[in-house]
Amino acid sequence: MSLKPKICSNCVMDTTDSRIVFDQNGVCDHCNTFHSAIEPNWNTGEKGRGEMERVVSKIKQAGKGRDFDCIIGMSGGFDSSYLTYLAAVELGLRPLVFHVDTGWNTQHAVNNIEQLVDKLNLDLFTHVIPWEEMKDLQLAFFKSGVPHLDVPQDHAIFATMYRFAAKYKVRYIFTGGNYSTECVRNPLEWMYYQSDSVQLRDIHRRFGSAPLREFPVTNILWHKVWLPYVRRIRVFRALDYMHYNKEEAKELLIREYGWQPYPQKHFESRFTRFYESYWLFERFGFDVRKVQFSSLILTGQMSREEALEQLKKLPYDKETIHLEFEYIANKLGITPEELRSYFTMPLRSFSDYRSQESVYKLGASVMRTIGLERGGKR
Repeated sequence: MSLKPKICSNCVMDTTDSRIVFDQNGVCDHCNTFHSAIEPNWNTGEKGRGEMERVVSKIKQAGKGRDFDCIIGMSGGFDSSYLTYLAAVELGLRPLVFHVDTGWNTQHAVNNIEQLVDKLNLDLFTHVIPWEEMKDLQLAFFKSGVPHLDVPQDHAIFATMYRFAAKYKVRYIFTGGNYSTECVRNPLEWMYYQSDSVQLRDIHRRFGSAPLREFPVTNILWHKVWLPYVRRIRVFRALDYMHYNKEEAKELLIREYGWQPYPQKHFESRFTRFYESYWLFERFGFDVRKVQFSSLILTGQMSREEALEQLKKLPYDKETIHLEFEYIANKLGITPEELRSYFTMPLRSFSDYRSQESVYKLGASVMRTIGLERGGKR
């Protein structure tokens, strides 16, 4: 009989994160890291606004004479949608809305992107990842047995946007990453680094069936060292410099732009919805809602009691999950029975394959030391 996970007394993270550490009061290291490293250095008031305005001034100056002065990666999800509104309306920027189509967009997401772009009179650039290579890589990850099945999507989006910025000499990339809704990180064993090209290539070499000729591949040194410090391309997390309340922002998007909300964060992708709500939960016992809810608890947007009540419900619909299995399998060109065979195979982790984990650890340690990294361990 399995033991019930030990849960943090302050948030809802628990020992399904095998590296979690509790203090004498039963508070986890995710919470303590937030209060000791993030909160004291996180300025969302007048100081933060002033810092953001200084950056925006530089962006406008750098963008003079160009068709756009920055790019915004937009998935159709909540954070990137609100960021697009913020940049265009409140900050007066001229962003190019950049969307990477990995083949898994919901119609819901497509509608949200079109609605916002049209009403804000912005230009939209969509890059489509070659489906046959995308499909082969995602099947390779299924066959590898690892939990982080969304790496092919995330890697493609990440690499494509950086390549575009480097090619067209775009100095600023806006991203919807933020502490308000993401101050707690997914444990490394749940979701491994999406930019680790060594692991991506190793898994594809072992389980893929065709070469990756057009699929965009990046690496940690290129986007963490070469681009920011040599090419001077800066990633700007604008939502970290202001008061950002999820419900307030959602109401604005719905009221002003006809934006339609999703049942859960990241559900703008049909694959991510299946993978996060069902595959991770049932195959590995990892519930990503614990990370999402804990972030909202720490930033005062959700009560612990409300989170615990929500976690009593399944993250997926039992009545329709068989239809999701069929859709994912058909899209990948396999039978539902083959997909279920991957579900029942032995569990594997990122550590079973080649990786650059040591490089990430060293880099994170250096960045925390010099103040460029505020989060804790994953």
